[in-house]
Amino acid sequence: MDYGAIVAVARSLALEAGAAIMDVHRGAELTVRSKEDASPVTEADERADALIREGLARAFPGIPAVTEEDAASHGIEADAFFLVDPLDGTKEFVRRAGEFTVNIALVVNGVPVRGVVFAPARDRLFYTDAEGGAVEEDAPRDMDAPGPLRRLHVAEPDAEGLVVVASKSHRTPQTDAYIARYRVKDFAAAGSSLKFCLVAAGEAHLYPRLGRTMEWDTAAGHAIVTAAGGAVVRADDLTPLRYGKPGWDNPSFIVHAPGVPLLPAG
Repeated sequence: MDYGAIVAVARSLALEAGAAIMDVHRGAELTVRSKEDASPVTEADERADALIREGLARAFPGIPAVTEEDAASHGIEADAFFLVDPLDGTKEFVRRAGEFTVNIALVVNGVPVRGVVFAPARDRLFYTDAEGGAVEEDAPRDMDAPGPLRRLHVAEPDAEGLVVVASKSHRTPQTDAYIARYRVKDFAAAGSSLKFCLVAAGEAHLYPRLGRTMEWDTAAGHAIVTAAGGAVVRADDLTPLRYGKPGWDNPSFIVHAPGVPLLPAG
């Protein structure tokens, strides 16, 4: 598998999708519809989804893509597939907040091996490189060639305690109770898949998510944080989180840096 080509195409598509999303974001009005599961969807979700699906199909016709907005793709079964959330954080997007992201991942045998997370409103771009490391690319960026890159690595906690990143939109009493079991020195708040990237960049040590997510919400960030030396495990038994599950639902999970004393939730 040509990981160099996959990373280059996924990076370019994430930037293109981010530009399309920002065009809608800057518009005078946002039209919001409800999907069958009552979650919101906008023109930005649909434009970004179509752009990414068509781009991946052109470049890699032999690798299927599962995307949040294309229900027909949810029946795909394959050893290798792309997993795409074209706009993670639609609620933040509708509120004109800047926490939304574009997410493209490659999953092989249940494991996210490459991923791109682009936060266009924050102008932060994270991805795995061809060799499997994790990087953040600084602006300005050319669509066809990477700009300045910074290698990412998770930070081990010190004696003062952990920096914990928690959801802005999905904080629950169960999550707060879990966090209270640790010695915490600071909190970092972020929305969408940026929480994975803060751990990957060494800006936080622990991100527990006790509640429902979908695989397309997490796969790209999962790939980046593991490439940076972290791990993503199920919250119940602390085994690695896997992908390609029936229905595409995730169990509760924990993202952590080495040195964090893991405690199962329960």
